[in-house]
Amino acid sequence: MIKKLLIANRGEIACRIMRTARRMGIATVAVYSDADAKALHTRTADEAVHIGPSPAAESYLVGEKIIAAAKDTGAEAIHPGYGFLSENADFAQSVIDAGLIWVGPKPESIRAMGLKDAAKERMIAAGVPVTPGYLGADQSVERLSKEADAIGYPVLIKAVAGGGGKGMRKVDAAENFAADLESCRREAKASFGNDEVLLEKWITSPRHIEVQVFGDSHGNVVHLFERDCSLQRRHQKVIEEAPAPGMDEATREEICAAAVRAAKAVDYEGAGTIEFIADASEGLRADRIFFMEMNTRLQVEHPVTEEITGVDLVEWQLRVASGEPIPVKQEELSINGWAIEARLYAEDPAKGFLPSIGRLDRFNFRASGGGVRFDTGVEEGAEISPFYDPMIAKAIAHAGTRALAIGKLGHILSETEIYPVKNNAGFVVALLEDETFLVGEMTTGLIAARGDELIPDQDPSTDAFDLAAYLLGKDYTSSLTPDCQGFRLNAPARNAMVLDRGGEPQPVQIPSEWPNALTATRDGFAVMIAERGITHRIALYEARGTGHASVADGAILAPMPGKVIAVDVSEGDAVTAGQRLMVLEAMKMEHALTAPFDGTVTGLEASEGGQVQVDAVLCIVEPSVVEPATSTPSPSGEGQ
Repeated sequence: MIKKLLIANRGEIACRIMRTARRMGIATVAVYSDADAKALHTRTADEAVHIGPSPAAESYLVGEKIIAAAKDTGAEAIHPGYGFLSENADFAQSVIDAGLIWVGPKPESIRAMGLKDAAKERMIAAGVPVTPGYLGADQSVERLSKEADAIGYPVLIKAVAGGGGKGMRKVDAAENFAADLESCRREAKASFGNDEVLLEKWITSPRHIEVQVFGDSHGNVVHLFERDCSLQRRHQKVIEEAPAPGMDEATREEICAAAVRAAKAVDYEGAGTIEFIADASEGLRADRIFFMEMNTRLQVEHPVTEEITGVDLVEWQLRVASGEPIPVKQEELSINGWAIEARLYAEDPAKGFLPSIGRLDRFNFRASGGGVRFDTGVEEGAEISPFYDPMIAKAIAHAGTRALAIGKLGHILSETEIYPVKNNAGFVVALLEDETFLVGEMTTGLIAARGDELIPDQDPSTDAFDLAAYLLGKDYTSSLTPDCQGFRLNAPARNAMVLDRGGEPQPVQIPSEWPNALTATRDGFAVMIAERGITHRIALYEARGTGHASVADGAILAPMPGKVIAVDVSEGDAVTAGQRLMVLEAMKMEHALTAPFDGTVTGLEASEGGQVQVDAVLCIVEPSVVEPATSTPSPSGEGQ
């Protein structure tokens, strides 16, 4: 068994591999860039080696630095995780040539599945169903156009070396083919250094079905059933689940057997995934499920397979890489319940899913009960940098049925606090409630078809403002005198409070009790509230840092009951906008009150050491008078 392992990756997958390695008694070595000097994976490992500047091209993608780090620390093996160098056959060979163990498939297996056209030819020979199309070597526009006509529109142009939706175009009509081909080739060349393409028949009701396979060096290959990854945005997976909705046992048996044949065709070792596209226009049928490609690595969505099978795929990877056989036989594997996973990304759905970076001032995941898993590589206080993939975490729920798993995941995400970095948790919550998804009839085009319907409202609800008032009001009302109490017949006494709504005042009555299920935590003069995946920070309007607490006429009001601990001005003083007037101590915090504009202090009602009540006038600032500009009257007597 491996004694010391270097993980050639970062973030969530590095932390996940380390958890299993630690349980197995294997020492771990992390590698890190400048941006990750204080990252969770860097601090979690037994040792950590700096490998260069923040850009991945100068650190995580430099194989020589990673191999040198393994040698210098005495690591026996390298686990590539996913992404970066995980499917780089040359790097895998370099690791082996350096006398180290490569935790992954043989380099020749990676190469065999690396180009989509060659991989499909192997699959045809192995009896694996493939999508009708063109895989030929003749890449001329004329030949490709002729083949597209023969296949029938719409057709799909795909880069042979592509992935992640790059180098891929749907063409609806012959007159668009040449232009779309040129665009596809240009993108493929830029992304993969290879502009060759293949053609496939466009599937009108596509579902993305994939099968987890595993091989060892003793000739054994097993499958661990299927996953459905149809919920995608711009060809990037958002939600994955296992097993696939609507998959009957006969179809499952056929498609999983085809996946095993595919893995055996390239003498596969380790964890891999055979990806299929299904024409679901008449449900899932074996004769309408076609091979797309093989991912020769551990997948991001592997946790859902682990949850329904009880298998630790990383442990299997480490055992097989050490020369052991797969721990179980095919007939010993079975499906237990349902698992579903959501990827949480640092992106802003309200702004076209643009990446969001910055410090995670709040990152709180509430997991209650069993069947809940949260895989992450960050923690509260961490920085989301612009250099790497924006995934913050993966939330996984496992339950006895699909409906229960979906409900559990939705509950998890609704209560997760992520602030102030924008993220897609609210978007995912809305997606989990989509009727088409709930009945298991989604296709890969569902998110695009829904459009802005899935973009959550960014503003706090009335319930959220009421809860903030209730929580803040516990301290806010503690020193109110009876004449400050609100009154309403047949209702408990309430008090008014002004909260901040996007920079504008939001008057709110303070509830006397709070029965709602929203969750929240106090944050000084503010409350953090998790509401359907959106984290709101609702503050007292007058407590927005060093802002002024004023009304339009220049009256400076007490934002809450408290003690005046400093008065910096006297009546008659000239003041400028933003100048501190006094300091109020309340709720165990100091709050500076500042001038709202240039002017003169014409009334000073507060004195140092005095106790004041909410909305008490502390002083008045009269704005400076600006003389109007003179103008020459027009002949009609009106100004020009």
